[in-house]
Amino acid sequence: MSCLASCCASLTCGICTSVASSITKRSARLGYCGLFGVSLVLSWILREVASPLLKQFSWINTSDDLSKEWFQIQAVLRVSMGNFLFFGILSLILIGVKDQNDRRDALHHGGWIAKMVVWALLVILMFFLPNVFINIYGVLSKFGAGLFLLVQVLILLDATHSWNDSWVAKDEHKWYLALLAVSVACYLAAFTFTGILFIWFNPSGQNCGLNVFFLVTTIILGFVFAVIALHPQVNGSLLPASVISIYCAYVCYTGLSSEPRGYVCNGLHNKSKVVSTSTLVLGMLTTVLSVLYSALRAGSSTTFLSPPSSPRAGTKIGAISF
Repeated sequence: MSCLASCCASLTCGICTSVASSITKRSARLGYCGLFGVSLVLSWILREVASPLLKQFSWINTSDDLSKEWFQIQAVLRVSMGNFLFFGILSLILIGVKDQNDRRDALHHGGWIAKMVVWALLVILMFFLPNVFINIYGVLSKFGAGLFLLVQVLILLDATHSWNDSWVAKDEHKWYLALLAVSVACYLAAFTFTGILFIWFNPSGQNCGLNVFFLVTTIILGFVFAVIALHPQVNGSLLPASVISIYCAYVCYTGLSSEPRGYVCNGLHNKSKVVSTSTLVLGMLTTVLSVLYSALRAGSSTTFLSPPSSPRAGTKIGAISF
């Protein structure tokens, strides 16, 4: 039995080494995206199952009044902090690396087994830290999350402008009609969804002024985006504006749906578990797609998060137009 286990372990190690080697030959960016994806899945799993385990740690379970939700947040924050330290330290080490002639580039493209071990150790180490460090990180991470929302807007703008340019470059009437149809459909979807949010988060007979403020602001922003995009001096496109309007409606939904279950203005409190799961899935998909797109785009564009001197930087893709 021990011989079989040893063989399985050896085979698993060989497969991991082979996969890591294949990844680095193709693109290190895919490797980092994969590691980030693993961390998201790990956070989700620990969020669901780690509460009983964390209660056994005296440095975490410091009070009898701590809820299950608190332990779930702790599990996610500790995995997040481990990832933050891993990618942050790696970024600091690689500052100034512009091409593969730099010796430090070997650390970027190679040593994947060692990097995965370091990543795992950092994540595990976070579960041995006192709550005070995690609480401080939790406060700071809220500002980081807000910054990432702005980064997602830039990524979405870049993607939709590329989409718009590719259809305009075809210079055919049917593609212009397609652009118009998609833009109108996106705006209809954004305003319809926002109208549904009014029903969910502004129940009849309740004073939900703050919710109404956010919803009205979302609608106004949609119109503002359209006016700016169509202004002659901007020379923009309606497609990016319409897609950003949908994204704003989605962000508004995620914010309002996270209101306390007992809050009278949260019309989805009776379906809180379903809503929480769907919001979590959508959030994870949005995050993964944003990170994956930005990683791949950074290696093919000289104007989007990529230094001009990079040997992998492309020359055919223009700057992001706002």
